[in-house]
Amino acid sequence: MNENATLRAALDKNLKSAVNAAFLLLPESFSEEELFIEIARLSYSGDFRMVVGEDKTKVLNIVKPNIVHFRELYGTILQENPQVVHKIQQGRLELDKSPEGQFTQLMALPKTLQQQINHIMDPPGKNRDVEETLFQLANDPDCSEVVRLGLSAIVRPSSVRQSTKGIFTAGMKKSVIYSSLKLHKMWRGWLRKT
Repeated sequence: MNENATLRAALDKNLKSAVNAAFLLLPESFSEEELFIEIARLSYSGDFRMVVGEDKTKVLNIVKPNIVHFRELYGTILQENPQVVHKIQQGRLELDKSPEGQFTQLMALPKTLQQQINHIMDPPGKNRDVEETLFQLANDPDCSEVVRLGLSAIVRPSSVRQSTKGIFTAGMKKSVIYSSLKLHKMWRGWLRKT
């Protein structure tokens, strides 16, 4: 029972972290669908396979048919978050994008992402603490880009490791076949889009 409670708490924290990260990447007003797309996109930011080899509409293909499930998963978090006004009937959200609002969102991010942002923002030799860096970033018009860079720096090494393991696990021949099929799928998705 304790393991289930611990797991549930970790999952809830992860969902809230995803919402906070997505809030920092979105404008002041946005749709539920745009929020859910941004949340789903978090897992792929920095993943080199999304540049070459993946269908560019992959995130959209995940979100669109599952909007109801996303609402169920994130609905309570959105209703309880004091920084967002969730207009459920219109499917729209309005967010506090003031420096104070952004600072609150930055402080709610996972420590790993905060430290990555600090690493990006803190010039060598300056050694500012994370809170000071996040306060500065909250006032920066490029806040969303820095958060995106931080996310990419976390996701990229994992995606490279996963791809490398795939080559060794499946073997070179299977990896080449799989990669060519992915490139073909990416090309079909691109043609559909145009």
